Amino acid sequence: MVDLSFIEIGDRINKIIIPKFDFVIGIATGGIVPASLIAYKLGVELNTIKINYRDDENHPRYENPKLLDDKSIKISGKKILIVDDVSVSGKTLDSAKNIFHGNDITTLVLKGKADIVLFPEIASCVNWPWKI
Repeated sequence: MVDLSFIEIGDRINKIIIPKFDFVIGIATGGIVPASLIAYKLGVELNTIKINYRDDENHPRYENPKLLDDKSIKISGKKILIVDDVSVSGKTLDSAKNIFHGNDITTLVLKGKADIVLFPEIASCVNWPWKI
């Protein structure tokens, strides 16, 4: 397991060039902290959605990711950055992209599969500093 600190994550966020977006959407729960850091860097509004697919041991809980909150975020025709901590199969990000269809969507994760990956060199599990 790899330990990453807030300093290491913040440094990586500061070094990458992220295009301009109208909104950042963080996937709860793991994506809330990185999405907050990215939204702050970009100076844009942050929204969250709660989608769950995997348990704490990283095994799928359901056949497909489930939207666990019912708050409706109505966004149309905007540039959206969807952020999560990890994307293993891409199913959670795909589910989020379906929720916001009709927008120009880019995905960002700290590790795994997405349009933008902050730590592509990490293949093992990560001990995130916000996980207690």
